Parts: sequence; C-alpha cells; structure tokens
Amino acid sequence: MQQLDAIVIGAGFGGLYALHHLRDNAGLSVKVFDGAGGVGGTWWFNRYPGARVDAPPTPFYAYTFSQELVDEWEWTETQSSQADVLAYLEFVSDRLDLHKDIQLNTVVTDARYDEANQRWTIETDGGETVSARFLICAMGALFVAHTPDYPGIDDFAGDTHHTGRWPHEPVSFDGKRVGVSGTGSSGVQSIPEIAKEADHVTVFQRTPQYALPARNKPLDPALLAKYREDWPALDQSMRRRGGWPFELNRLKARDFTPEERHARYEEMWALGGMYLLIDSYVGVLVDAELNNEISEFVKGKIRDTVDDAETARKLEPDYHLGTKRLILDNGYFETFNRNNVELVDLRNDPIERFTTTSVITKDAEHPIDMLVLATGFDAVSGSMLRLNPKGRNGVSLKDVWEERFGNYLGLAVEGFPNMFMIHGPTSPGVLFTMPKGGELQVDWIESCMRHLDKEGIGAIEPTAEAEDAWVEEVNTLADRSLYPLAKSWYTGANIPGKPRQFLAHLAGSHYFDRLDEVAQQGFPGFVLEKRRTD
Repeated sequence: MQQLDAIVIGAGFGGLYALHHLRDNAGLSVKVFDGAGGVGGTWWFNRYPGARVDAPPTPFYAYTFSQELVDEWEWTETQSSQADVLAYLEFVSDRLDLHKDIQLNTVVTDARYDEANQRWTIETDGGETVSARFLICAMGALFVAHTPDYPGIDDFAGDTHHTGRWPHEPVSFDGKRVGVSGTGSSGVQSIPEIAKEADHVTVFQRTPQYALPARNKPLDPALLAKYREDWPALDQSMRRRGGWPFELNRLKARDFTPEERHARYEEMWALGGMYLLIDSYVGVLVDAELNNEISEFVKGKIRDTVDDAETARKLEPDYHLGTKRLILDNGYFETFNRNNVELVDLRNDPIERFTTTSVITKDAEHPIDMLVLATGFDAVSGSMLRLNPKGRNGVSLKDVWEERFGNYLGLAVEGFPNMFMIHGPTSPGVLFTMPKGGELQVDWIESCMRHLDKEGIGAIEPTAEAEDAWVEEVNTLADRSLYPLAKSWYTGANIPGKPRQFLAHLAGSHYFDRLDEVAQQGFPGFVLEKRRTD
C-alpha cells in the first residue's frame, strides 16, 4: 500500500495549490486524486454555453502567490470564459510540474481514519488502497449537481444536459425546441447563447434573479501590464478587502439626496460588474431600506429592457438584491425580447410532469426536443457528504451532519482527525475570491502540519465546544445581514430535506485574521494527540 504524507481529493484551484505548496514548499509526499479526465475542477465540468467568471474581474480570479504566473499568462477578456480559465489551470499544472502527482479518472470511493496509526486510508474505484497522515478535501463548493425530482423526468426521450455536467463534445441546438429549467447563474449565462441557435427556447423559471451587466470586453494590454506591476499591492488588497482587489468607497446613503443616489446607481450600472452592490453605498446587505431602493432601481432596468410588460413583471425578483448568488449577465434580459424565447413562471404555472416529448405545466403543454437543467448544486456541503469519510469509531460524516454542518473554522470536523476541508461549510467560500481564499486556507493547513511535527503531535481535531461556538459565530454574522431572509443555497434551501444553516462566513478578511490568530496561539479549540508511531 502506498504511504504518503497527504492525500488531496480534487484537482481544481484549491487542490492544485495544495499539491504545489505542500510538495514544493513543505517537502511533503502528496498525491491528488480526481474523477475528472483533466485538471480544473468546476471549470472542467461546467463548460456550458456562456460559462464565465462572474467576480472578480480578470486577472484576479487566478492564483496570487506567484509573480511569475501572473506575468506569464495572457488574459484576454475582463470576465474570463470557462475555456480560458481551464486553459490557465492546465498551464499552471504544466508550469509547476503538478501532473506527475495527479491521478485523474479516479474516484475515491471510501476514506477511513485509522485511529491506531493516526492515518487516513482511501480506496478508489480502480481498486487501489492508499494511506496518508492527512486527508485534504478540495472537491469544490459547487460540484454535486442537483436534479429536481419532477414526475416523469426520466421518461423524457430527448437529450438532457445538466449545466454542471456538460458534455465535452459540441452540443447543437440548431432547429431544436429547448426547455431550460433554472435561472440561476448557469441559466442566466447559457440562455442567451442557446437562444441564438435554437428554434425555440422555453425558460422554466422558479425564482426570478437579479443580474447585473457584466460589460465583458477585451482586456486592455496596458491595464494588464499595470496590474502586473502593482501585483503585490493588489494581492494585499484582496486579502484585506474580502477578496476584492480595488479600494471601495465608504459613502453613506443618508448623506445624499434621492436624486444624487440614483445618479450614482446609474454610474455603477454603466460601469458593470459587481460595483452597484459593493461600491454604491455602505451597508447594502444590512440596510433593508437602502437595499430596497437599489433593488427597485434594478427592477426598473428589467422593465426598461424587456419589451413585454407581463414578461418583465415575471422577471422581477421579490427578495433583497445580493441575498442570493448575484449574477453577471451578458444580455440575459434582452433575450426575452426574441420571438423564439418564452418564459414560464413556475410560481403560478408549476410543472406537473414530463412526457417523452414535452413538459406539462398546470396551464399548458410545452413540446421540447432537448432539456437543459440549470438547476444548480447541493452547494458547499454536498461534495463532502458524497465522499462521506468515516472518522473515529467508523462514524460517518453523513451521521454527524444529519442535523447540522458542525465544524471549526470551516476547515476541520470533530471526530475526523487530520482531515481538512478547502472551502468547506462556514468558511467564506464563494463570498471571497475563491483562488485566493483557497491559497490562504492551504497555507494555514501547512502551518498546522509544521506545528504538529515540531511538537510531536500525531493527530489534531476540533473540540465540540469550539465547533458550537464557531457555528454560532457564523450564524450571528449572518443574522446581522439580510442574507437569511432569502431562500437560497447559502442556507441549503434549494435541496429538499437539507438542514437549514447559513453556510458561509460573511467577513472574509476577518476570517483569515482569525486563522492567523489560531495558528499563532498554538491552535486553541483543537485537541492535540501525541504521535503514536514513527
């Protein structure tokens, strides 16, 4: 049986950096396992039409740790496409010689902690057994694709594609009647592209979405050169500003007239990207009155854009802007002005069943030749539960997380020694720039490993008290905001039967300050068990 220092599951941004940092900087023996046919994680699977980075702008959705990587890769657009991000990760893997320690097309089918030897043992679908001191789970926050349990959906005879598991061969919509279920990020991005080619598109909308204009355009080479020159400062800005590279204003809405505020909203709208939400006025996600004003501004833009008043009304959200995953679009609302696009509002006309050739709603039958499921993911916790590692006494994570996703720092779980999560529940995850957040978490994991070796420690796991206090802290932060008022995957509301718990830490930079403090103080909140074996 192969013996390693660390096993990493997942070859996306987090897993690739874990391999590089632990192998090349810490000198550990490390191997990465991934069920995909290539590196890239989310960006290997999510290759649906229109897939792009939403935030932050290029080149900041990328690794920050290496000036050489920053200088050598040529980004071409302000909001990078899936193909460009995947090509970048392949470049990084080649440049850092990561491939030699990555085993692709390999699914980890079992992971168990050996208490006597203080080690993890994994089994793969190829029949291999591998052992390591540490198990690092980097399977991604948005990985386990969710398919609604619509009656008869398996009877549909046409092609069905989930945006989170898109085919690698080209998919033609030419001459097809396409039904798209879901209007989250992948739906908003793919629907305009599908409509350009399909004979007819029927959009089945459960929840209307706020979408801000991406304003994607070619990246000015001179601007990219300036970013490269200023990279150390921009990197520190991301660390200090919740993952955002640029300084934000501290304007207070009460200091301006309604007319002045509206003018600023127009300025931010024209600028595009996330600026309306994060750089108009302070407190958009905690001040309901301010949020209502900005939300109404965006609804006005929807009404101005969509020609048919009834369709525009159906597209207007009824929750606070930003409390569901905020989306950047490239012509989404304009798409509903096309003659070949129809909107079905499932709130008033729900799906009753599928047939071999159609979708039947309460009020009508909609013939389709192809079904696109843009129905999202069992987010944040789903990938860990799919792995379902077994900790002390063989207890499974599914049993431990049946009612609550308990953990400490979003990184470790009581009863699962020497197991770490990247972008796990209660970490900042998708609310921080994920490549940068993953780097910082891996750096903390490596500092923990060094501490264990220095002190002769064989195993580390959080205490139950630390987990309880941590989950309460994350919930308290969330309750000070408008986020919990919306039914979203941030709270698990998109998955039937999933425990309702806010899954993200809302103060990203403070979160990483906390990690630093825990490391500097000798890892309080953890049980440190002396090493039993050499």
